[in-house]
Amino acid sequence: MKIPFKVGLEEAMAQLPLEDIQRFTVVMKHGTMSVEYYAPRFKDLQTPHPQDELYIIAAGKALFIREEKKITCRAGDVLFVPAGTMHKFENFSDDFATWVIFYGPESGEG
Repeated sequence: MKIPFKVGLEEAMAQLPLEDIQRFTVVMKHGTMSVEYYAPRFKDLQTPHPQDELYIIAAGKALFIREEKKITCRAGDVLFVPAGTMHKFENFSDDFATWVIFYGPESGEG
């Protein structure tokens, strides 16, 4: 994958598969870092990931669950999830979408 200098929101949205429930696309990758655009439909089926990750909410709102904690998140919020941690979005709005940034070694930096 060629490493783009910039990826815009419209470009990322255009790359999403239309029919998939777990709609995501990798828009940038370099070394251990990858950037995805994620816009789930109906249900978030994520499982824990081997790397630390950041979510930057791009649109809409959702209930975010990380282990036992639940918070409401909306466009503009940034969320951190340590590697291997159970997490998911629930009750998300129809327009919900987030940038996802995976980085660092497997099993996390902490």
